[in-house]
Amino acid sequence: MVRSVNFVVLGKQDIASDFGKKGTETDLTLYDRKESDIIKTWVVPSGFPDKIQPLFQAINLAEYVILHVDKLDKFTGEQIIALDSLKKEKGILSHTFDVDESKLDMMIKGTVVEKYVKVDQDKIKEEMDKLEPITNDEPSEMVIDHCFDVKGVGTVILGKVTNGTVKQYDNLKLYPLGIDVLIKSIQMHDDPVNESVCPARVGLAVKGVKPDEVGRGDVISKEGAVDVKTEIDLDFQKSPFYKNDIAENQGCLVSIGLQIKAAKFSSISPLKLIFEKPIVCKTGQIAVILKPESSTIRILGSGTIQ
Repeated sequence: MVRSVNFVVLGKQDIASDFGKKGTETDLTLYDRKESDIIKTWVVPSGFPDKIQPLFQAINLAEYVILHVDKLDKFTGEQIIALDSLKKEKGILSHTFDVDESKLDMMIKGTVVEKYVKVDQDKIKEEMDKLEPITNDEPSEMVIDHCFDVKGVGTVILGKVTNGTVKQYDNLKLYPLGIDVLIKSIQMHDDPVNESVCPARVGLAVKGVKPDEVGRGDVISKEGAVDVKTEIDLDFQKSPFYKNDIAENQGCLVSIGLQIKAAKFSSISPLKLIFEKPIVCKTGQIAVILKPESSTIRILGSGTIQ
């Protein structure tokens, strides 16, 4: 059985090329390497800091974080706040020689990053090798990050198995549309496999859906494993760094899993959001509210879906 580990590389992004071979490259860039029976993947939010959205998508694709800080600016601040709002507690922290360690310590104080293993840059790989695959046997579920048409194959979907096992010939559902999807074949690290266990990165050839019906953040799962909603309630905490007020009917973007969806506040206390289009979610999942146009911090706050 092939096992999988996924890392997000933040801070100085180009260190990812030391770890694996470059694969898919969009606003998320993926590097991977196979070591005996473990496939390791490193996700880099290459569209960040220009855009805040890929930062959350990259973090949500990973079980572990590698934060290699090369400067102490507002974008490093955003990355720390993003990790904290998504409660990413397992990680490795290092920094370049010119970063003031005491200032970095102040920036991470009280956040999840404070719990990361601190190492020198040349020890990152050694520390990474100690991190074990994390799996579960819940009902099959996979989140999609890329989808395209391949001549002679049809629709190909790339993504991460987030729960359980996805098997060849499984009949699953694509949400939020609710379409039936047949898994024709599965590849991991370009090799065909009969099944893939979470948290595997996979390429699926599927029947029943066309690429223009599939978006990043859509979910393929057993029927009923996820909810489809147009309105959610959040147990919300506003970020202390976001200084503007929030008001009813104000618009925002919401990050849930790999989805980034437009919404507006229908109520502030308790916090309720109404979405323009249906979203896929689960109770207890973290939603982060973003304001991409903000000139200061672009993260408004976060909370769990009630």
